[in-house]
Amino acid sequence: MKDTPDNVDNPDWLESIRWTADGLVPAIAQDAATGDILMMAWMNRESLRLTAEEGHAVYWSRSRGKLWRKGETSGHQQVVKDIRLDCDEDVVLLKVEQKGGIACHTGRRSCFYRSLQDGQWVGVEPVIKDPDAIYGNQ
Repeated sequence: MKDTPDNVDNPDWLESIRWTADGLVPAIAQDAATGDILMMAWMNRESLRLTAEEGHAVYWSRSRGKLWRKGETSGHQQVVKDIRLDCDEDVVLLKVEQKGGIACHTGRRSCFYRSLQDGQWVGVEPVIKDPDAIYGNQ
């Protein structure tokens, strides 16, 4: 990864982030090659530190209350090429290589597959792979 802190164990770089009251920061995953926005998830200090250390996206699952390594079940990992912080220091951008071409649990390339058309949310991106084939019947 480029532009990663030299010493990811040093918490100083994490202090620059404006964490929510819950200790989280929104993280946007963007395809490093195309610029397409793939997904948004939450990160805590540990997940962001691990992401920087390991070079693979690690998020914080609010619903499960635990770390979530992207692709741990599906195999659709995100290899992190760059980590950026916005000007307000309250949003993280991960520029990633999306393994398998699928970022969304619905089997689509992007979680942003619906478009507002005539007052309705319409799915405009195809399912690449049936989620049952990816995750089974969990």
